[in-house]
Amino acid sequence: MEKVGKKLSVLVGCNYENTPYRLHGCHNDVLAMRDVLVNRFGFDSQHIELLMDKSGSPIMPTGVNIKKALNKMVDEAEQGDILYFHFSGHGTLTGKKNQEEAIIPCDFNYITNVDIRKIVNRVPQGATFTILSDSCHSGGLIDKEKEQIGPSHHKPEKNNYVSVPNKSESTSKSYYSKPKFIPHETILEHLTSLTNINTSNIGTHMLQLFGNDASVMFSLPQLELDLLKPLKQDEGILLSGCQANEECQDVGGIENENKAYGAFSHAILIVLEKNCDPISYKELVMKSRYVLENDEHIKTQHPCLYCSDENAQALFLSQG
Repeated sequence: MEKVGKKLSVLVGCNYENTPYRLHGCHNDVLAMRDVLVNRFGFDSQHIELLMDKSGSPIMPTGVNIKKALNKMVDEAEQGDILYFHFSGHGTLTGKKNQEEAIIPCDFNYITNVDIRKIVNRVPQGATFTILSDSCHSGGLIDKEKEQIGPSHHKPEKNNYVSVPNKSESTSKSYYSKPKFIPHETILEHLTSLTNINTSNIGTHMLQLFGNDASVMFSLPQLELDLLKPLKQDEGILLSGCQANEECQDVGGIENENKAYGAFSHAILIVLEKNCDPISYKELVMKSRYVLENDEHIKTQHPCLYCSDENAQALFLSQG
């Protein structure tokens, strides 16, 4: 019988407080997911590391701290363990050739798809590593992962899916929806103001500011192909809030920030609430697509699933 092990999680919410890139719902997303992990999926709260960029947080979600938490989780993992990483915050494209995907920590020290691939390659055989990224351009965040639901996927008949309430019924003028995306040019301008180096090569700025703590995409480009080569059967599972060419939305929060949320995170929570029985990864993502398609306030946003064929049919977080 396959060993059933411990459940470990890293939850990261970046609202980028006191910056021009302010979001409102990212802290709420990870706090709500923490409750679901504990109350529905049996995670021990002591095995959930929560990183939020709010005043008084003991550990801020910088690039270094996020990668440290993820690597620590993988270091502790054994066969049969369930690992879960939830990121809610800004995403971007790196500006490098082929426009690689990245998430943006609170200090702008990119965590790229190459970094994520390097971490996933270390997951022990027989453990599973699920990543939910509620950020713009998040499709493909685990580099070279197989697309199960994405740009080439055909939509199912809607009557195969349960009806869900429209989350954004309010039509008041206070309604708020903001893309969780910072353009590459904007970040380049920000980094240039810090380094005073006149170059459009973002890697140069990253290495100047963060040194060896910068993404391996910038520090070790010659080893990129070796890093991306899976050394064993791949256990990485990515639920992305949108396709690589799309933007996720941060919703609400102008008058009451406690009601703000990331559209994808909230869609996942709605589906889990409406489906008490165990649900597969593929079904969870398809139903979250349906939730967003029926929200009149959400701009085009299509959640995706990237993983092996076997994991696509597996139960979300091995529930049941």
